[in-house]
Amino acid sequence: MAIRISLDEVMERSGVSVSGLAERIGITAANLSILKNNRARAVRFSTLSAICRELGCQPGDLLRFVPDAEGPQVGGAEDGD
Repeated sequence: MAIRISLDEVMERSGVSVSGLAERIGITAANLSILKNNRARAVRFSTLSAICRELGCQPGDLLRFVPDAEGPQVGGAEDGD
């Protein structure tokens, strides 16, 4: 997966628990834990919005792109450069 969720870091800085945040945004602690541990395949914008609202952050504080170690690199020889 190329998109990583840094929810654990933002939650730690905010001093909020999984169960506390889950209750405040209206999802189960199990589903929030899946998101927090980067096991989710997708996240609803409404959930992302609620997390940002409760943690006082921006989506970019939670999501980061991590290039795959394998596969073609942009601008590499495979691109015809």
